[in-house]
Amino acid sequence: MKIIYSDKHAGHDPQTFFVRGVKQRSTEQPERADRLLAAATAAGHAVEAPAAHGMAPAATVHTPEYLDFLQTVARDWAKLPGASAEVVPNVHPARYPATYPRALAGRAGWHQVDLACPIGPHTWEAALAASESAATASDLVLGGAREVYALCRPPGHHAYADMAGGFCFLNNTAIAAQRLRQSHARVAVLDVDVHHGNGTQGIFYERDDVLTVSIHADPDNYYPYFWGHAHETGVGRGTDCNLNLPLPLGSPDAPWLAAGDRALERIRAFAPGALVVALGLDASESDPLQGLKVTGAGFHAMAARIASLGLPTVLVQEGGYLSDDLGRNLAQFLAGFESGRPTA
Repeated sequence: MKIIYSDKHAGHDPQTFFVRGVKQRSTEQPERADRLLAAATAAGHAVEAPAAHGMAPAATVHTPEYLDFLQTVARDWAKLPGASAEVVPNVHPARYPATYPRALAGRAGWHQVDLACPIGPHTWEAALAASESAATASDLVLGGAREVYALCRPPGHHAYADMAGGFCFLNNTAIAAQRLRQSHARVAVLDVDVHHGNGTQGIFYERDDVLTVSIHADPDNYYPYFWGHAHETGVGRGTDCNLNLPLPLGSPDAPWLAAGDRALERIRAFAPGALVVALGLDASESDPLQGLKVTGAGFHAMAARIASLGLPTVLVQEGGYLSDDLGRNLAQFLAGFESGRPTA
């Protein structure tokens, strides 16, 4: 399988993360991508750099104001007296009608939903390269490749059209889905990350041409809390084009795979021309975030079932944090996907 990867991700090394009010280094570290790349190459997969698409792919799903913010905020923040090394908001608009602010602190609060998405001097370059990786993988699939894996970092599925959150800045999964729409009337997104893909859901929530399905730990007690519940099914033209399959915390392979079967049934009924898999490996039993308890064999089995759909597929890396199993789980998923492809 072809792997699309950019080493520009390493420029984004976030230091700010809060757990129960305690500041610590983010779990979204550059070493994640290093381990994933090593596992992919050790398994014999070919690696290539993304094409230089620039901002055009991101602009298909993100607002101009948001893209301008991401490009310029680190530079402008550094000019503020006494500013921190990373852009971290201290105020957010309430759940009422609000006006877009001019002040930099206000813009940060508007565009950064939580404290898990600090913006450093090279965050924009890393996020842009990740979006180019997703776009390049999509172009290869549009050109006839059966499947391509975009090793994106930072991840993207928590990013809305105008808002970063949960380690995510540009929504690589949504960018891939939108790009596949160039040749396919319908595209499906299947998100298997331990966290709900709320940004992806939000981008496509009122559309009937992109089906979004997410299997994740129950947001009643897990990030992103406010989104990812089973009753969220889409609105307007998008009604019934969003399916959330939340699972109890600590669920092992069997219920995860059963949810996968439900997801695949819905995808078959939707009859898409292509598929995007938001590949979060943080559902692992050994992941430090401890949401679900999926084994390497579980990742292999899920991948084989997804591949059995026989759809042109872009695999987009989302979460999955530092553990001894991180690389092994990726290798298991990629091997499962290749083994599950229909032979005829």
